[in-house]
Amino acid sequence: MDENMKLFQQSLIELETEAEHLLLARHQLVENDKVRNGNREALTALRKRARTTKTSVPSPFESMMKDIGNPGSRPLVNEVCATCGNHDSNERTWMMFPGTDVFAKIPFHAAHTILETDQTKLDLEAQKLQSCVKEKSFLISEKGVLADKISPAVLRSLVALKDKPW
Repeated sequence: MDENMKLFQQSLIELETEAEHLLLARHQLVENDKVRNGNREALTALRKRARTTKTSVPSPFESMMKDIGNPGSRPLVNEVCATCGNHDSNERTWMMFPGTDVFAKIPFHAAHTILETDQTKLDLEAQKLQSCVKEKSFLISEKGVLADKISPAVLRSLVALKDKPW
């Protein structure tokens, strides 16, 4: 094989590897979104059960300001969980742990705390995967493969967009 053919073959191998990484990242992003949606549905169900919304429970500051005028033996700051609200946080609720087929009856507060921490981790993972998809798309575009579908200038402008920090 002559040198030009070897270089062409090598560039095709690199391009195919980048395309495989792009497809894997997109597939992982879809799977991640499925889990995020399930977590969000579970958190919504817990909030409905506790009859709260994200903004219906007063912040600790609001509770403190309300209690300042009433001197008494109560503590100055009543910490109120935004999800639990006035709901009994020790009430047991069923939860299936991610990646297992095990159901466990755990305290209400622990259940929503686990789901909320998982949700933040999944959101961060989704941001990383979206950045990876942008990067891989940009690399493939730079090699001129997507030129027949999307012009490199348009793709470059799309990839240059900045994500809003959370």
